[in-house]
Amino acid sequence: MSSLLNLLQLTSPALPLGGYNYSEGLETLVEQQRIQDAAQLGRWLEVELEFGAIAVEGAMVLRAYQALLNSDIPTLVYWNHWLSASRDCRERQQQSWQMGNSLLRLLLELQNTSPQLPSLETCRRELAPNCNLAIAYALAVAHWKIPLEDAILGYLHSWSSNLIGAGVKLIPLGQTSGQRLIQELQPVLEACCQRLLSLGDEDLFACTWGASLASMQHETLYSRLFRS
Repeated sequence: MSSLLNLLQLTSPALPLGGYNYSEGLETLVEQQRIQDAAQLGRWLEVELEFGAIAVEGAMVLRAYQALLNSDIPTLVYWNHWLSASRDCRERQQQSWQMGNSLLRLLLELQNTSPQLPSLETCRRELAPNCNLAIAYALAVAHWKIPLEDAILGYLHSWSSNLIGAGVKLIPLGQTSGQRLIQELQPVLEACCQRLLSLGDEDLFACTWGASLASMQHETLYSRLFRS
């Protein structure tokens, strides 16, 4: 039961990471009328889950978690650098660092740790100056003893729910339409999670140029609700 409660806390929108500030290019796409309704938003989310950066992040949660269980700090640092280098625009890189550093600071404050794993302070020192969100999330998953499959599914669900919430404001959609879309994405999330659990290192890739261009163009919008 405690592991479920830990997962609910970790994926809660009340967690003070600032995720609600970001639309990941969605605001640009709505402004350009490329996404105008729930069906188009749902299709965009499905493509991102299959080919986008979020799938790579889910795969990084798995690899960072395994590195922690093996007390393999060099491998943890390697995947953090790998994830930073894989970002194809500054906006998405800065988002991952801001949220990851915020989560790592929060974990250090909460001090809910496992003595069998490398300490959070050691991880913070080795990951400095910037920890990606997926890596910090894996630290919490390992120390809070959350089952890995549940954790990855929760990560993907939290991401999609946040962007659906952004779509409700931007398109705009009704609250019921947003909740219906969250339900419709459940099979996609489950399939994505299962694929990531068996994905080899040589198969890691993301095709995110469309979302990245939208993120880069975001700062030139006449008015904005979101940070990127």
